[in-house]
Amino acid sequence: MQYLNSYDLFSGDKSEISISEGLAYHLDNNIPLVESVFRIESQAWISVVNETRSLFESGRIGLSDDEIWLIGTDAGRTGIFEGKEVLLDVPFLVDEEIHEAEYRGKKVKLNSPFRTPKGPRKFGVYTKGPKGKVVLVRFGEPGMRVNNADKEKARSFQKRMRCDNPGPKWKPRYWACNVARYHKLLGLKSSNPW
Repeated sequence: MQYLNSYDLFSGDKSEISISEGLAYHLDNNIPLVESVFRIESQAWISVVNETRSLFESGRIGLSDDEIWLIGTDAGRTGIFEGKEVLLDVPFLVDEEIHEAEYRGKKVKLNSPFRTPKGPRKFGVYTKGPKGKVVLVRFGEPGMRVNNADKEKARSFQKRMRCDNPGPKWKPRYWACNVARYHKLLGLKSSNPW
C-alpha cells in the first residue's frame, strides 16, 4: 500500500468521497498521517485519525504500514475515566498532578522519557504504577541503537517485543515499543514508529 500522502481511494477519486478539509489537506500536500500537521490531541488531529480509520476499515483507502500501525492503536478514541471522557493511547493532561509528581522526594515530570547515560538501561521514564504510586521505568539496551528507520529491523523488533499489545505504562515493553513518539526528547534521528 501507499502512504496516506499518495494513497488510493478505492471507490474512485477523493471528489467522489466526502472527506474533511483536514484529510484533504494531508492528501493534497503529500503529508503522511504519522506526520500530521495538527497538534496531537487536538480535535482536528482526532478527527483526521478517526476519519482515516473509518475509510480504511471500510476498504476505501490504502495505507502504509506505519499508518496502519497508528490507526490500529486507540489513538483518537475516547473512553470514560472517573466520570470524564478522556483520550485513549495518547498522552494527555487532566490536571497538574498527572503532569508533575514526586519520586523519592524529588519533583519529576511524568510520562516524559529521558536518557540515562550512567544508568543500567539506555532510557528512563517516571510514570504511575498499578497502585497510583510514581515509579521509575528503565528501558532500552545500552550500546544498542534504536534502528526504527530500517523497516526490516523495525518489523523484527515489533514482532519480538509484541508491540501490537505493549502492555501498561509501568512496564518497560510499553516504552520500548513507543520510543519513537518521544524521538525529540530522546535525541533519536527517526520518528518512524516501531
